[in-house]
Amino acid sequence: RATPHRIAYGVATGVYRPESVSAVTFTVRAAAEMRERLAQLGAPTVQARTFHSAALSQLRYFWPKMYGSDVPKIMQSKFAFVSEAARRMGVHTDRAVIRDLAAEVEWAKVSQLPGSEYAAKAPGRGRQVAELDASTTASVLLEYEDIKRERGFIDMEDILLINAAILADEPRAAAEVRQNYRHFVVDEFQDVNPAQATLLELWLGGREEICVVGDPRQTIYSFAGASVRILENFTRQYENAQRIELVRNYRSTPQIVDAANRVFPSGASTSLGVRLISQNEPGPAINYKEFPFEEAEAAGVARAIAEANARGIAYRDMAVLYRINAQSEHFEEALGELGIPYVLRGGEGFFNRAEV
Repeated sequence: RATPHRIAYGVATGVYRPESVSAVTFTVRAAAEMRERLAQLGAPTVQARTFHSAALSQLRYFWPKMYGSDVPKIMQSKFAFVSEAARRMGVHTDRAVIRDLAAEVEWAKVSQLPGSEYAAKAPGRGRQVAELDASTTASVLLEYEDIKRERGFIDMEDILLINAAILADEPRAAAEVRQNYRHFVVDEFQDVNPAQATLLELWLGGREEICVVGDPRQTIYSFAGASVRILENFTRQYENAQRIELVRNYRSTPQIVDAANRVFPSGASTSLGVRLISQNEPGPAINYKEFPFEEAEAAGVARAIAEANARGIAYRDMAVLYRINAQSEHFEEALGELGIPYVLRGGEGFFNRAEV
C-alpha cells in the first residue's frame, strides 16, 4: 500500500512525471498488483515491473542497436544444461543434486562470483552442494556457461548481468535510460541481490531520486543470493535518506504479531528491525507442535485438518503453507491418504508431474 500511494501522491502533486517513474518489485504478480493500484489512484502510466522485466525490456532495445541481431534465446529451465555440464565433468548425480547445482549457478551469478573464482571463495561463504567439493562444483559451473554459449542461450541471471554491463560500458545507453527514468521506487528491498543492486545503481547514475520499502526481518531469498546488508547500508550509501518506520500491522491478530516480534528479540538479527503493532482484534492463541521428520509433520497436519473439518470448519477455509514447491509431495500424500480434497496454488501438483 505504501509504495503505490507514495508514487500516486508524487504524480498528483506534480513532483513526478508518471512516465519518468520506475516502480520495481520482485514477482510478476506483485508488479501486476502495483499497476492495478496505481491505475485506481490516478497514475496508470507509471511503469511497474520486476527487475528482470525492466532489464529484459532494455536489453531487447539496446542489443539490436549494438550487435545487429536479436537478443539470444532465453532458457526456461537450467536443469537440462546443468545436467549435461555435470555429465561432461564426470559428475554422476541424482535429480536432487542437479536441482541444487542449478540453484548454485543462480546464487553464484547474482552474487557476482564467477566460476573461475568459485573454488577459492565459495567455501568461505559457507557454500557447498551436496557432497561435492568446491572445485568440482566450480568445474560444473564453468562447463554450464560453455554449453550455454555453444547453444546460443542466456539465462535469467544473464538478463541482469548483460544489461548492467551494457550500461556500465556504453555511456550513451546509460544516458538514455537515465533520461527516460528519473525516479525509482523499489518494493521488498530486503530481497535485493548484489546483481540487482548494481543494476539499480547504474539506472540511477549517481542520483538520489530513490525510495525503497523493505523489512530486514522478512528476508526470504538469502539462499538465492539476496543480502539484507544492501538494505542495512542504504542510509550510509544515501546519507540524505529519510527513514520512516511502518509499524502498524493490519493483516494479523495481536497473537500472531506478538509471536513475530518475539522471534526477533531486541538487539537480534539486525538493527533495522521494528516492533510491529497489530491493529486487529484479538484472535485465538497460536499452537505449536514439533515433529521428528517431514513425513510425520505432513501426517500430523493432515490429521489436524480432518479433526477441524469434523468440528464444522470447511476445507476451503483452511490452508497449508510451506516454503518451497518441493515440500508439497509429503502434504499431498498425507492429505490423499485421509481422503481430504485439496487445491494446490502456485505450482504443479507432485502427482501431476510428468516424471511422476
